[in-house]
Formats: sequence, structure tokens, C-alpha cells
Amino acid sequence: MLEKKNTILIVDDEEEIRKMLSIFLDAADFKVCECDSGKQALRMSASVRPDLILLDLGLPDIDGKEVITKIREWSNVPIVVLTARAEDMEAAPALNIGADDYVTKPFSAEVLLARINANLRKSAVKEVGDPEIVHGPIRMDLVRHEVYIDDERVGFTPKEYDLLRFFLVNRGRMLTHKQILKEVWGPAHLEDTQYLRVYIGQVRDKLETRPGLGKSIVSESGIGYRMDMVN
Repeated sequence: MLEKKNTILIVDDEEEIRKMLSIFLDAADFKVCECDSGKQALRMSASVRPDLILLDLGLPDIDGKEVITKIREWSNVPIVVLTARAEDMEAAPALNIGADDYVTKPFSAEVLLARINANLRKSAVKEVGDPEIVHGPIRMDLVRHEVYIDDERVGFTPKEYDLLRFFLVNRGRMLTHKQILKEVWGPAHLEDTQYLRVYIGQVRDKLETRPGLGKSIVSESGIGYRMDMVN
């Protein structure tokens, strides 16, 4: 069974809409999380760290625009607004304060999927200037969350993928244990160096699809790790 790829956080107080979206997005190979309030959305956006948020503006506790404002204080995650309100009254202000796109209810599944993929692609390009990272025999598709070594797809778990992506984006740089743990697992895991060591071993093993490639991740005792340049 293949790992799900991008994680989508659905924020909507209507259970039927959340259920419909979950079924549709799961079938489209997305990992789905959901909640029904703004406060929970703020907590989950920090803990789950989704790749994209589908946000209903009419939430029961705090306004959806306030959710956007608070998330934008620390994250550039793509936010696609779901609204049944008049576009000129609600969608434009949401876009002005940081939302990336909007879809007006009722919407077709095909249109929503197209908007999701477009915003994931834009986010990937914004991060590294291209929707994929190529480093020697390694090619990482940032939109589909797939890794290829010598043009053969290699299965990485979501955390292994995030760890390899951080190394590829920062290739050639020495990264401390705390830098890696904060970026990949979050600030609550800054001391989990043994946990990091286990995952480094797993990523190295998968890079060994090409013999010797795992050695491109070099460790410096007591400091951290660096991904060397490879041909």
C-alpha cells in the first residue's frame, strides 16, 4: 500500500461537507485531517503541519479571517477558502489578509482538486524556485511528494520525506541536531536526538538504492549532519 502524499486540513463546521471532502480527497491520494472550529484549526495547523488548509469562513467560535491572520503570523501554508457567502463581501477580504485562493459553495470536486493542485504547485515553487529538487541521481517531486533515485521511485514515509527534503534544500550546509528537529518535528522535539538518529539511518538505507549514496549524509559528532554534494 502506498503512503498518502500531501496532508490536507479541512476546517468546516458542517459534518456532511467534511465527510464529503474527506472521501473525495482520500480517493485522490491525499492524507486528510479535519476539525470543526477555528481554535482547533489553529492548534492542528501547528501540530499536524498540513501542506494545505481548506478553510470555511463561517466558523462557530472565531471568524475564518481571524484564523487566516493568526496562521500567517508564522506559516505560509496555502489556504483555500470555502465560502457560501457573496464573493465580493467575504472572499476578497480573505485574500487580502493572506488566503491563497477561494472556492464558492456549492463547488464541483474537479474544480476543487484543480485549485488544490495549483496551490500546492505554487507553494513548492515558492519554496525552492521549482516544483522539484534534483541532486545528482535524486529527484524529489515537491507536488506529488515522491522521491526517485536513478529514475526509479523509492517509497519514503512522510517524515522520511520531510527529512530528506530539508537536507536537499540545505545541501552542502552543516545542520545542527536542533535545527533539523525543529524543522521536521517541531519545537517540542528539540532534544530527541536519538529519534533523529533512527530516521537518519532509515533515510540512508533508502538512498542506498544506489550503492554508496547513503554516505552523502555525513554526521559530525555532537553537532549535526550535512548532505554532501553528489554527482
